[in-house]
Amino acid sequence: MTELVLDVADRPRPGLRLRTAGRRLILEQGGTPLLFAVADPYDQGVDFYRTAVPRPLLPPLRAAEARAYADRPERWLHKVARLLAADPDGPLHDGRWVLTTVMERHWNRHDAGPADYWGERVVGGDPDGYVDWFLHSTDWELFPLRPLPAADDARVKAYRSQARAGILPPLLLWWVSGLDCYVLLDGHARLAAAVAEDVEPSVLVLRRTTPHDERARGEAEAAEAYEGELARHRALMARHGSRVPDGAETAGAALARRLEELRTGNRPTWAWPLPGGEHEWQRIVDDLSTSTDTGLRSWAAQWET
Repeated sequence: MTELVLDVADRPRPGLRLRTAGRRLILEQGGTPLLFAVADPYDQGVDFYRTAVPRPLLPPLRAAEARAYADRPERWLHKVARLLAADPDGPLHDGRWVLTTVMERHWNRHDAGPADYWGERVVGGDPDGYVDWFLHSTDWELFPLRPLPAADDARVKAYRSQARAGILPPLLLWWVSGLDCYVLLDGHARLAAAVAEDVEPSVLVLRRTTPHDERARGEAEAAEAYEGELARHRALMARHGSRVPDGAETAGAALARRLEELRTGNRPTWAWPLPGGEHEWQRIVDDLSTSTDTGLRSWAAQWET
C-alpha cells in the first residue's frame, strides 16, 4: 500500500460537495446540481437522478506520461494530489485527507475476472437508478458521475491500447459515506477500457481522515492508556513476581494500532445543510425541471409528502 496524507487549509467550502435536507441529498459542483438523491427510510439504499455532467478534475492523461509512470506508480499519487489541491471544483476542504492506492473494503474476488468483477460493482441507471446497500452489504459499489462510454468510443480505444500494454493510468475514486459507496471522480473511459480488455485497473482512493486537533487528543489518550497498562502490569509483577510479563509487548502493539488509526483512519464525508430543508430541495428540483425539460420532476414527485 502507498498513501499520501494531505493537510488542507484555507478551503472551508469545496467546489464538489454534498448538500443535505433530511434524507434528501444534492451533489453539486460549483453550485450546479449534478445529482439528486433520496436515502431509503429503511436504510437499504439511495435513489438517485443525474442532472449534469461534472467538470473534469484531471487533465487528459497522455500515453507518454503513462509510460513514464508505469514503473513508479507512486508518482501518480503526487501528481493527482497536486492537481486536486489546485482545483477549487474538487471535493477537498479544510482538514486532513488520505490519498491511497488501496480501497477501504476487502475485495471478495471469488473466480470472477476483472471485467465481471468491476462490471458488477458499477451502479447502473441513466439518468436515474438505485445504490443498493442491502444487495452489496458485504462489499462495495462504484458510482460513476456519468455513464461509462462504450467500448468503441475513441477515448476508450486509446486507453484500451494502454491497458493491453499494462500502463493504464489509475482511476480516481472518492469514498462518500452518505452514499455508502465509491464515487468515480475521474477515469470513466479508463474503467470502460479496463473492462473491455478484462484487465485489473489500478485505483487511487481519496477519503477524509482524522483532523489534526482530534488526532492530538487521541494521541494523548492513547499514551495515557499505554502508561496505565504498564502500571497495571507493574502492580501485578510486584504481587506475583517475574512470572507476570511487563505488558510492554501487548500495550505497545495496541498503542501502535491506535496511532496508525488516528493518522489514516477513515472518517465520514462532510455534508452541508441545505437552508430551507426539504422545501428548498423541491424548489431547486422545480426550477431545474422548468429550465431543462427532463424527467426529474416526475422522479422527485414520488418523494413528496
